[in-house]
Amino acid sequence: MVLELVTGVKGYLWDIILPLLLCGTGIYFTIRLNFVQIRRFPAAFKAVFGNIKLFGTKADKEGMSSFQSLATAVAAQVGTGNIAGAASAIVSGGPGAIFWMWLSAFFGMATIYGEATLAQKYKTYIDGHVTGGPVYYIKEAFQGTFGKVLAAAFSVFIILALGFMGNMVQSNSISAAFETAFGWNKLVVGTVVAVAAAFIFLGGVKRIASVTEKVVPIMAIFYIITSLIIIFGNIGNLGHAFKLIFVGAFNPTAAAGGLVGITVKKAVSYGVARGLFSNEAGMGSTPHAHAMAKVDHPCEQGLAAMMGVFIDTFIVLTMTALTVIITGVYDNGLIGVELAQSAFTQFYGNIGNMFIAFSMLFFAFSTIVGWYFFGEQNVRYLFGPKAVKLYAALVVVFVIVGSALKVNLVWELSDLFNGLMVIPNLLGLLALSGVVVLLNREFEKK
Repeated sequence: MVLELVTGVKGYLWDIILPLLLCGTGIYFTIRLNFVQIRRFPAAFKAVFGNIKLFGTKADKEGMSSFQSLATAVAAQVGTGNIAGAASAIVSGGPGAIFWMWLSAFFGMATIYGEATLAQKYKTYIDGHVTGGPVYYIKEAFQGTFGKVLAAAFSVFIILALGFMGNMVQSNSISAAFETAFGWNKLVVGTVVAVAAAFIFLGGVKRIASVTEKVVPIMAIFYIITSLIIIFGNIGNLGHAFKLIFVGAFNPTAAAGGLVGITVKKAVSYGVARGLFSNEAGMGSTPHAHAMAKVDHPCEQGLAAMMGVFIDTFIVLTMTALTVIITGVYDNGLIGVELAQSAFTQFYGNIGNMFIAFSMLFFAFSTIVGWYFFGEQNVRYLFGPKAVKLYAALVVVFVIVGSALKVNLVWELSDLFNGLMVIPNLLGLLALSGVVVLLNREFEKK
């Protein structure tokens, strides 16, 4: 009964309300900022890819370098959704779902520009340490009791959605992948992951920044290269793959092949929902990382944040989508991680199965680190610094339990709270859209 209720509410949120709200907000910011994701893309690209450092400036109580903040954000964005999410979207919405993923990400780049800019503008200091995130710009947008309640609601939703239940989902994805590839015990895998996570958690912001700035570039480059080898190995099918994506976006029946019952509504719904879940634009999670950046102007980090969505969706997620479509395995009856594994196994043999398992390890583990950090910022806001150690201990326990126990209710609750935290974030974001526009004008005049 509870599962059915949660599933129903979550379905209504993710299938109808959130795609409209998130895409609508992205379109609104795109227009108000004069297509900033196009005009400023070269500057954003140069700022990020021209300054990649595996051993950057050390993070301290004043915050992180711009790249470390982006790496922490991307660590959270590039997770199981880039493998399992892309594959599931293709199965449920046909190859055309990928087109709608791209479109929602394009508008999402403007949304996340606004989020990161506001996170920088309204960041604050607690006990001498920099902190920030949606709670601070929500309270600025809505003065008085309403703002405090809205900010507190956001904090509770994100702690539950990401810190606890979301990290159970990530640890389960890791243990399931290793059980499939190597037959390893899921609880043992989960315990090892939890111990490694605890080591990073206890090191605070310095260790989190140090790990993400190294792991994120390496894992992304490695996954992209192995995916490109498959794509170039099937280069004759590349044109057909893009045809399936673009035709399937508007005429799924003509492109679905063995996938039965695919409609335009499903292609749009699954493409937008899975894309937004993966890149997190508008969800209010990544601003916590972007608030930590030490930059001269808030919009500088807005540019960096745009590249986070670009990397997540247009590069990493697209690699998964093309390997699944180009190898022709998308209609073989498998879903999620198993579908991605079948694409890699078809090309690499058993090594492909193992490679996806290790990719899931790095992708999901980096997300655990990022989501822990986002939750920690809100624990500090609600309960103060003394509650952080208890929160860290609880997250470690949830990681272990989640690795061995896949309970549908937990998974559905994770999606539900993930959706609920979007609403207060977007309210604050839209209320302060004028501030973003003014800051952008000021930045561009320089």
